[in-house]
Amino acid sequence: MTPLSNKTALITGATKGMGAAIAEKLAQNGYNLLLCARDTHALNRVKHQLEQTYPAIYVTTYPVDFSQKQQVHDLAEQATAQKDAIDILVNNVGIYRPVSVLDETAEDYEAQMQVNYYTTYHLCQAIGRVMRKNRSGHIFNISSIASRSPVATAGTYTVTKYAIRGLTQVLRDELRPYGVRVTEIVPGSTLTSSWEGTTIPADRFVLPEDIAQAILTCLRVSEGANVDELVVTPRYGNI
Repeated sequence: MTPLSNKTALITGATKGMGAAIAEKLAQNGYNLLLCARDTHALNRVKHQLEQTYPAIYVTTYPVDFSQKQQVHDLAEQATAQKDAIDILVNNVGIYRPVSVLDETAEDYEAQMQVNYYTTYHLCQAIGRVMRKNRSGHIFNISSIASRSPVATAGTYTVTKYAIRGLTQVLRDELRPYGVRVTEIVPGSTLTSSWEGTTIPADRFVLPEDIAQAILTCLRVSEGANVDELVVTPRYGNI
């Protein structure tokens, strides 16, 4: 049995894809979990499964529609008021709109900025302040290979991932003196719900479990080390 970590992780977008895989991996390694997603029923299902499989941990759920700014602010307030400090923050939630900057609607733009960037910013700020005070913690921001290789057909999505990259670099320098680690996880083509219905073989993709393992690896480095960024791409190239 894996020893308890006695630490708590908050994960956004935690009911499917990378978020669900990360929740499973951290639960397996003894982390208590604060899981956030829009679908209450899915949150309850994941909570039940994890607590049944790993009875030594606790799982708390927060139903949040990340497209709603006030709900994100409420989450930040509730999370920082927790009795137990949040040791790990995983900013995973995101949406993808395959549309160019010139052809997108205002709703396309605003939704992606709110979910992909503003949510991460506000949680980093609120929880980062607590980590700074405690002089301990690890923030993971999941961006995308689009933050390195722009995708013109997903214009604002690309812009939000560049913004996440910049935010992560700034936070790393800001929190470094306080012993808080900050890591950018950069997935290439990953087999999540965005690829639902594809006929491309699974072995052409990064799997959500690979990203979960990458995060666990970053958590296990020596006391004096920080993984600044970790890029995970398909073996045969991005799709």
